[in-house]
Amino acid sequence: MPAGTLYLIPVPLAEQAAAKSFTPYLVNTINQIKEYIVENEKTARRFLKEAGLRTPQSELIIHDYGKHNRDIPINEFFKGLVAGNDVGLMSEAGCPGVADPGSEIVAEAHRKGIRVVPLVGPSSILLAVMASGFNGQSFTFHGYLPIDKAERSRKIKELETLAQRHNQTQLFIETPFRNNPMLEEVLRSCSPKTRLCIACNLTAEDEFVQTKTIAEWKQKVPDLHKRPTIFLIFHS
Repeated sequence: MPAGTLYLIPVPLAEQAAAKSFTPYLVNTINQIKEYIVENEKTARRFLKEAGLRTPQSELIIHDYGKHNRDIPINEFFKGLVAGNDVGLMSEAGCPGVADPGSEIVAEAHRKGIRVVPLVGPSSILLAVMASGFNGQSFTFHGYLPIDKAERSRKIKELETLAQRHNQTQLFIETPFRNNPMLEEVLRSCSPKTRLCIACNLTAEDEFVQTKTIAEWKQKVPDLHKRPTIFLIFHS
């Protein structure tokens, strides 16, 4: 029997954003799948309901691949796929496999010769690049920067240099409750003419995306506390 297909299913980035996130093809796909590998079972079940799942949730097989279950042998998640069942992979938010531990599942699927199908959905990284006005042909996502203040400052300056030297957009994030200290460090470390885009609460009702120079941002600093944010640096 041929193996099943692993479908990579994006989920909303924000509350009340289901209509912006789920395509008709995605809705049709989840109603043909009864097995999932997810980062968080509770939120996955909520997303499936919002997307228009018609299958009773009691009939679903859901494997929780969250941070507390990483010691489970990875082959345990592939029994259904190997047996010929299609399986959906879901992250906690956004696209599975992008800045997400689900990439380990995708890598194993390729090693096992299992077909992988990515579905269209919201990626905060791409949405931020799209809305920034920065170089969309060359950009790098660095994830989280160092927590240590001195190391973080050095890293920010390094990213600023890379942006100028390579005409390349530099993206990074921070844990939402540390956003304000991160922004303060960016404003201290970068030159006044460097441009910074702040993309906050993407797809939410209070979405905030603005690009200004460092000098302009210093005149009015936004409050980003506990608001999911992507920072983008560019120099031209």
